[in-house]
Amino acid sequence: MGFGDLKSPAGLQVLNDYLADKSYIEGYVPSQADVAVFEAVSGPPPADLCHALRWYNHIKSYEKEKASLPGVKKALGKYGPADVEDTTGSGGADGKDDDDIDLFGSDDEEESEEAKKLREERLAQYESKKAKKPALVAKSSILLDVKPWDDETDMAKLEECVRSIQADGLVWGSSKLVPVGYGIKKLQIQCVVEDDKVGTDMLEEQITAFEDYVQSMDVAAFNKI
Repeated sequence: MGFGDLKSPAGLQVLNDYLADKSYIEGYVPSQADVAVFEAVSGPPPADLCHALRWYNHIKSYEKEKASLPGVKKALGKYGPADVEDTTGSGGADGKDDDDIDLFGSDDEEESEEAKKLREERLAQYESKKAKKPALVAKSSILLDVKPWDDETDMAKLEECVRSIQADGLVWGSSKLVPVGYGIKKLQIQCVVEDDKVGTDMLEEQITAFEDYVQSMDVAAFNKI
């Protein structure tokens, strides 16, 4: 396992590909695995390696908290794709003494009953601590353009209808009327949604259901929070 040489463009490309469908090196929260790999990278990846750069900037924000992140820091060769060998060398600090107990020790290693008991106790404590942490909620900020039928449409009533849409994970924000020509104005309205609960398809379906006022709805801007 490994990423090749993380101080080379080829190694960073492997890291970028690895993170294409992952938020972290291991699991679903920042951990010592991320710290180990972060410390092996010499600096921010280039902009074209968007997944690696997104991960790098996110882990960098934990700079003051990295010692308290869960897990046990291991050698770089313990992380990454199974078919790639680590060649970074000593760049990634192992972060533990030889005498430390490997909480995720190999099944092939013999261990005393006392060491086994301590490992199981620490694993239980870690799992309990992880379970108590609130799950990260993915949110997005969306700017919607809601267009009326004509210049005689009651825009105050149109906005009232839009804001009447209520859903778990949906919060309406500021709005304004924007001229589009021939005396017609469209409603531009902001909302914040929880990605797992509210989607743009659902918003469009419910907004265009007010067919007496709404001609169409478009997404003007969509940003992850």
